[in-house]
Amino acid sequence: MIWEAVQQSASTQPNSLAFIDADGAYSYAELVEKTQSVAQSLSQYAGQVMGLYAGNSISWLLVDFACQINEIVLVPLPVFFSNQQLVHAIETAGVDVLIHSDNDRLCDLVECLDGSPLTANLISSSLAKPTDTQKPKQTAKITFTSGSTGQPKGVCLSNQQQFNVADAIQQSLHLTAGKHLSVLPFSTLLENTAGAYVTLLNGGCVVALPSEELGFNGSSQFDIAVFFEVLAEQQPVSLIILAELLMAIVHKVEMGWKLPTSIEMIAIGGSKVPSRLLEQADALGLPVFEGYGLSECGSVVSLNTPGQRLIGSVGKPLKHVTVQINNDEVQVSGNSFLGYVNDSTSWGQRLVETGDLGYVDEHGFLYINGRKKNLLISSFARNISPEWVESSVLSDPNINQCVIFGDQRPYCIALIWTQNKQFKKADIDASLSAANQTLPDYAKVKVWIRLPIPLSYGAGTLTANGKPMRINIAQQYAEQINTLYMEHQE
Repeated sequence: MIWEAVQQSASTQPNSLAFIDADGAYSYAELVEKTQSVAQSLSQYAGQVMGLYAGNSISWLLVDFACQINEIVLVPLPVFFSNQQLVHAIETAGVDVLIHSDNDRLCDLVECLDGSPLTANLISSSLAKPTDTQKPKQTAKITFTSGSTGQPKGVCLSNQQQFNVADAIQQSLHLTAGKHLSVLPFSTLLENTAGAYVTLLNGGCVVALPSEELGFNGSSQFDIAVFFEVLAEQQPVSLIILAELLMAIVHKVEMGWKLPTSIEMIAIGGSKVPSRLLEQADALGLPVFEGYGLSECGSVVSLNTPGQRLIGSVGKPLKHVTVQINNDEVQVSGNSFLGYVNDSTSWGQRLVETGDLGYVDEHGFLYINGRKKNLLISSFARNISPEWVESSVLSDPNINQCVIFGDQRPYCIALIWTQNKQFKKADIDASLSAANQTLPDYAKVKVWIRLPIPLSYGAGTLTANGKPMRINIAQQYAEQINTLYMEHQE
């Protein structure tokens, strides 16, 4: 397990750096000592369900490991969740006690008892009225994701399942045992597992700084200069980012900015990455590697690696899983989740039907074409994956966001956001014309409108990992979409 591996590293390299945060640097020996102290404090909650609401710091990881030691079910609560999503997660998971900072919003949302100090910046608060819940045996973590539709489901995972993912990634990458810069929140399973766990298994050091120190300010403001300063200072070996940040990095490198030579891997996840962007990164010598995963499989399923990489694919499946294609749908076995909380019909399933459309080529590389539930069926009965069309449009780096509509319609239309104000209508027309050359007639974009504001999590039009919330977008721009079709009737 992860905790046992950390203890082993502490015995063989006690003085090596394990963690750096805003408050200091900690060796493996100090990480173990601090974890054991927090575990002792939390031992009274053994067998209960614990919600953790905090930003990236060593305290987050201490609570994570302490829960594993005490067999406490941990529920990471993303700081970017709305009030409604937080309450939903707390009640659905049956949280008994909350670990959080003093004077945050949690105790305004649910009834808490008096808080007790736990670490330098976190307190523990028992809930006055915890909700009864049902969960599968061996549940160690319940992770909620902000899905593109509806309320997020609680995915139940065991410690073994989390270890399987981290171990498979670590063995496939063969990275130098250096620093990993945590850009995504620990509350996201991807950063928790593929970032922190993999780094510690590799004997490296996790660097976890507050988001504002990385250049992030709110949901949509980002200072790329600050981010490059952090990269220069920390000299990381690896980091995990989303497509939007990769676009910013590519743009700056094209302008002459330099990435540290220490970086061996920039892993990219979340929404589908346009092949053109990956090709640009490759031409600049940036070590960018796209992967694929989902919470129901413990996060990462497949990954391009320095030894095996093919742009356009999401890499080869990791050793601990098996991928098969059934009616164009990607299905995964070998590390299936335990089930959803409060949904016993989902418990014990050995096969995860991902809902993603894709295929595996003759060399074993996996390709993802889009979501089965997002599939558009035109009025001419042609099936169209919107992600496929969007990826073609987004191959132009001047187009930052694109969402395609066309279900039960004779043709596709596009909602487009361009940050570059110099990119005029004629330029967008030309770009769409070029994209259309790569698409069959039934999938071509006929008309488009420019969005008045960018899609964002704060506006309710993007998920936390950058995927479009299509139902919300369709509702917000229903009038404009209908007008487009009325004005361009054939």
